Parts: sequence; structure tokens; C-alpha cells
Amino acid sequence: MLPLLLQDVYFDIGGKRIIDGITVEIEAGPRTVILGPNGAGKSVLMRLCHGLLDPTSGTVKWRGGANGRSRQAMVFQRPVMLRRSALANVMFGLKLAGVSLREREERARDVLDAVGLSEVAARPGRVLSGGEQQRLALARAWALGPEVLFLDEPTANLDPGAARDVESIIGQVRASGTKIVMTTHNLGQARRLGDEILFLNHGRLIERSPVAQFFQQPATAEAAAFIKGELPWQ
Repeated sequence: MLPLLLQDVYFDIGGKRIIDGITVEIEAGPRTVILGPNGAGKSVLMRLCHGLLDPTSGTVKWRGGANGRSRQAMVFQRPVMLRRSALANVMFGLKLAGVSLREREERARDVLDAVGLSEVAARPGRVLSGGEQQRLALARAWALGPEVLFLDEPTANLDPGAARDVESIIGQVRASGTKIVMTTHNLGQARRLGDEILFLNHGRLIERSPVAQFFQQPATAEAAAFIKGELPWQ
């Protein structure tokens, strides 16, 4: 399905420009981390890529013009849990994808085991801890076998232990062959989980470079200031 091509993409809301003329191609393979200060447009860009938002102008398209929605998944900072068990949360997504009952239960149990949630499979998803809910959201997405997994600040609300668990699962998903595209405010996490950085500021794509190069030799003054914590956050 990849690459995903964004061509001269703008997004405005309420008279305010959020995404300002971004052109970028996202290929299979490297883990892509989107960085930038608060208000840079990271989450909006992610939603445009996923298809949850339509650009005000410009195009967002997959290779060959395919819609791509059936081969991608997204996990949000605050995942939405259905009013059903953890197991049923995963199975529901598989049902929508047309997976047979026997296969979806087997696949759901396998993925819950992989994320360490087998023991709470029968518990309502909404009563799980924040870290467990995020692992469940990852399991629900992973069970679909997506080519691309979009992650919007997946550990922002978690304590360090829960964040490490989520990072480990992201590593497992990547190892299974899924392309990872994520936003984070955590520079250490970007170093650990990323292969390339897309750096945004004021809705513009300022810099794209391999992780080591971005942190050691940023190409722009804005990126250098951001890394040092000197770039204004608003």
C-alpha cells in the first residue's frame, strides 16, 4: 500500500491555518516519528494521513490511488474503549473487518497474550488501568494486521512503567512487519523508537532526517532550538 504521498497539503479550521503546505512521501520500512512543539500540527497531520480529516486543499493519497483505510490502524493518546470485555473489544474490530467468528476469537486471544492482557480478557475494557487500556488499544489495532500503524502520543498519559510496556509492544508490532508512524513529545522516546524524524513547526515541515543526524546535527536553527528546549511551545 505504501508509499503515502501528501502533496501541497493545507488544513484550516476556524480561520486558523494548522497545516501549511506540506509535501512529503512516507515510505514503508523506517519508523517515522513526527516531532514539534505544542501547536505545531503533529496530531492534525496524523489524522490527515489516516483519513480522519480531509485537507482544505492539496492531496493525501496512497500508492496507486488506493483508499488504504482497510490496511491501516490508529491508536490515540486517550483510547476509546467499547462497553464490553477486553476480548470483545478486540473481536469487534475483527468482526468489522469481516473475520470469521472462530478466527477472530483465536486471533484476539493470541494478541491479548502478546500484550500481556490474557488474565484480564473477560474484564470490561473501561475498568482497566490507563496502561492496560493503551495496551488493549494496541492489541485491537495489531489484530487487524495493518501495514501501517499510526500512533498519536501513545504514552503521553502513562507512568514510566506503563510507558515501557507500550514501547515494548510497539517494538513487537514493528517486528511483525508493520510500518510505524507516531507523534511524541518525548525526545528520548523519539531516539529509541524512531528511524527518521519529521520536524514540524507552525504547521510547516521544517526538517526531515535520520534520527541520529537530527539530534546530533540538526539542519535548521528551529530544530536545534527545539532539541535544546529553547523553541517557544506556542
